[in-house]
Amino acid sequence: MQPNVPRTAARAATGLLMAAAFGFATLAHAQTADQQAQQQAQAQAAPPVDPSFSAWSLMQVCKQKADNVAQGECVGAIRGIIHGYQYGVLFLGQRASLPANETQRVSLCLRNVQVSSIVDDFVGDAAQVSEESLRRTHAEVAVLGSVHSHHACN
Repeated sequence: MQPNVPRTAARAATGLLMAAAFGFATLAHAQTADQQAQQQAQAQAAPPVDPSFSAWSLMQVCKQKADNVAQGECVGAIRGIIHGYQYGVLFLGQRASLPANETQRVSLCLRNVQVSSIVDDFVGDAAQVSEESLRRTHAEVAVLGSVHSHHACN
């Protein structure tokens, strides 16, 4: 403490410094709590997206028409997603009491539909969505949304 500064001024300065430090600590704590709350809300809203199987990554593979390996991966992924969904609907219909026509409402009507047209529909639908949204979307969700919009059994 400087000899020219009265004790009350020193105490006031110390009090201000402590209040400022407390304010910064409170603000930092509030920001951390807010960030944790946002992360928790996001985690509860949807599970994290595997970047290697996001809607964006699947679209990138499916767009490679000249690459036979990429087309094989694309068709395999899309067929797997659709078959898994259809088995899930079948299982649900057998195990649960659903209201009349509920199973049909969530089913897909894919008789005589070529996988290549499903791929084209998916790529076309995905092209209308921002890259950022596609990166945050599960490939299964995007594919089933596209297929359901084009081939629902309503």
